[in-house]
Amino acid sequence: MTQFLDGKLMAQQIKEEIANEVRQLTAKGMRAPHLAAVLVGNDGASVTYVANKEKGCNEVGFTSSVYRYPENISEDELLKSIEFMNNDPEIDGYIVQLPLPKHIDEKKVINAISPEKDVDGFTSINLGRMVLNEDCFLPATPMGVVTMLQRSGLETSGKHCVVVGRSNIVGTPMFNLMSRNEKWANCTTTVCHSRTKDLASFTRQADILIVAIGKPEFITADMVKDGATVIDVGIHRIPDETRKSGYRIIGDVKHSEVDPKCEWVTPVPGGCGPLTIVSLLQNTYKAYKKAHNLQ
Repeated sequence: MTQFLDGKLMAQQIKEEIANEVRQLTAKGMRAPHLAAVLVGNDGASVTYVANKEKGCNEVGFTSSVYRYPENISEDELLKSIEFMNNDPEIDGYIVQLPLPKHIDEKKVINAISPEKDVDGFTSINLGRMVLNEDCFLPATPMGVVTMLQRSGLETSGKHCVVVGRSNIVGTPMFNLMSRNEKWANCTTTVCHSRTKDLASFTRQADILIVAIGKPEFITADMVKDGATVIDVGIHRIPDETRKSGYRIIGDVKHSEVDPKCEWVTPVPGGCGPLTIVSLLQNTYKAYKKAHNLQ
């Protein structure tokens, strides 16, 4: 029988835990943690993500702010904004929402973020610390997957984990994390991507299949073995005139086919997405505690 990993429920539980701690701190006269976001242009998915970040902040008692800039902002102007936030003691952590316009060097902008405020975990310094298993801010989506595995208590040790996707945001960090000598990992880990020959021969070996390839319903039933755990990181808006919203949300996995074969699976929506936002909140709270020398 297929069981679903309820990321929405886990996220709500974590938010309640954070909110309780924040209430205790503010009752002592301390300011609330502050998470900021930089939004360039009006990309629909980016606007939605930042709005969800603001909502999450409100739910846990954080201060939230958004620095909105037109799409034609110069790289120099954006870097000056980054410098301002690096030096603002009232901001504990912030994100620069991607993608940025083509005339702006994303790597240059990301690496201008102070590693101590890089709650997205995207700077070279935080990624390097992650690889070396040093204290760092983990990228939000991989961190959310790890949280899901920790909270669900799924047995992972010795399992074969196949990660489909090799981005620096999800796939590569996920490969690194699932290989670690940790209770929630200890996997033999394989990373695949769009150029992998006979991809299905690898995915069919997976006890744990983590899909982050960015292609709607890419993974089909013939690519998954019976009894696997499938974690679908993908999220796509598909036009659907039968819905009030005018669209429906689907993932990188064709769930109508794949779910019946799984022992555990993440739904889309309601799986990894809510825990990505929560990871940002957790990283911001961690940055806040470091800045205030709290344990």
